[in-house]
Amino acid sequence: MKDSMKIGEKLVELCKQGKNMDAIENLYADNVVSIEAMPMPEIGREMKGKEAVKGKNQWWYENHEVHSMDVMGPYPHDDRFIVGFKLDATPKGGERMQMQELGLYTVENGKIVKEEFFYQGE
Repeated sequence: MKDSMKIGEKLVELCKQGKNMDAIENLYADNVVSIEAMPMPEIGREMKGKEAVKGKNQWWYENHEVHSMDVMGPYPHDDRFIVGFKLDATPKGGERMQMQELGLYTVENGKIVKEEFFYQGE
């Protein structure tokens, strides 16, 4: 649990600073798997590999104006931890929305190897 807690704390710290790309670059394994609760437009539901996860994040920030983001956690459990996110964002061409999601992260050999997101959809 020590590794997962340390990785979780660093992830939360970087996300609070808006440094999501730095978090992916430094904390994620090259073969990381990312699974969304629902398919994302133009991207789908599951991404494999660090570059694909970076692309998903880049797509999000290019297509949404983020007004604020609160990050809570980490909440550790063995080799996993959960981080909570509260977002206030406006999709380009859409209406402002508030969203809450939870990310479940799995750590192996000091790197995040899997992230799974949970949230209520439309």
